[in-house]
Amino acid sequence: MSKPCPPQSTSEPREEQARDLCLRLLTARARTRAQLAAALTKRGYPDDVAGRVLDRLAQVGLVDDRDFAEQWVRSRHAVAGKGRRALAAELRTKGVDDELIAEALADVDNDAERVRAEQLVADKLRRERLGDEADDVKVIRRLVGMLARRGYGQSMAFEVVKIALAGERERRRV
Repeated sequence: MSKPCPPQSTSEPREEQARDLCLRLLTARARTRAQLAAALTKRGYPDDVAGRVLDRLAQVGLVDDRDFAEQWVRSRHAVAGKGRRALAAELRTKGVDDELIAEALADVDNDAERVRAEQLVADKLRRERLGDEADDVKVIRRLVGMLARRGYGQSMAFEVVKIALAGERERRRV
C-alpha cells in the first residue's frame, strides 16, 4: 500500500500557476521583474505569491533587470537608432530602476550617439530629393524631427543634419 500524500497548502497550486505564467511570458521574450509583477497582479495573484515566485525566478537567473537593461540598450541603440533619452524613457516604462538605467546607458557615450545619429541622417538623406537650397529648411526640419523622436538632443541633431546636408549636396554635385 502506498502512503497517502500530505495535504498541500492552498498557496502551492497558486504559486505553481503563477510560475507557469511567468515562464510562458519569459519564453516569448525577456521581461523585467516589474512587468512580470504587473502581469501577475492583472491575473489576480496575491502579492505574497507573486513576490515568492519572482524571488525564485531571480534567484535562478531568469529575471535580471540589470541584464535586461544592458541588452535593451545595445539592441535598441544599434537596431532602432535610439538615443540615450529615448532609451532611458523606454526602460523607465518597463519598471527598471534609475540606477540600473544609468549603468546600462554608460556604454552609450556622446561619440557613439553622434555616430549613430550621423548614420541615420545619411540613410535618410540618400532617399531625399534635394531641390534648390530654399528647400533645405523642410529637409532639415524633417531630419531633426526624426532624430528628436528617437531621443537625440536638439543641438546635436541640428549640427549633424547641417553637416550631412552640406556633404550630400557636395556629393551630388560631383
